[in-house]
Amino acid sequence: CIMREIVVPTRDRVDEKAQKIFDGLNAKLGKVPNIYAVTGYSSEALEDHMEQTNKVGKGSFSIKEKEAIRLAVSEANGCSYCVAAHTAIAQMNGFSDEDALSFRNLSSSHPKLFALTALAANIVESKGKPSQSNLDNSFDQGFGEKELVDLVAVILDVTFTNYIHGITKVPIDFPEVPSLN
Repeated sequence: CIMREIVVPTRDRVDEKAQKIFDGLNAKLGKVPNIYAVTGYSSEALEDHMEQTNKVGKGSFSIKEKEAIRLAVSEANGCSYCVAAHTAIAQMNGFSDEDALSFRNLSSSHPKLFALTALAANIVESKGKPSQSNLDNSFDQGFGEKELVDLVAVILDVTFTNYIHGITKVPIDFPEVPSLN
């Protein structure tokens, strides 16, 4: 059995709708990240994912909090691509390398960020059945029902790209970060 390689498509290998999205990404980022390019095989999935990423968690979490969640979830899902990408994005939003590492290994000294990352990772690892202590810790940090629902939405959003990378194994086009293992 020959393994089929899923290649990162060039602009001319996707439909017109995906090409327009690629053009927007190129204008904004100077490139089309490989994870978005491969998602562009389905312009509908790419469009939906990008819209979801832009609005998920608004009103509940800051950009920094969402990046902390995304790092914890990407680590829990074992996605080296998304860990690298969200480490870079976290740095662009004012986090240090040490901060990013603390979100991945659930050791943040900031109580609110620790509660968020620990609960997010626990939700992933328990397949949606987190421990009561993680839930209680989050509520103790001021999170309510809205934040809990929005947390699940952020988890699902980043899990999409975690799974896309797990399936496609596209090359990481962000600075690689060391594994925790």
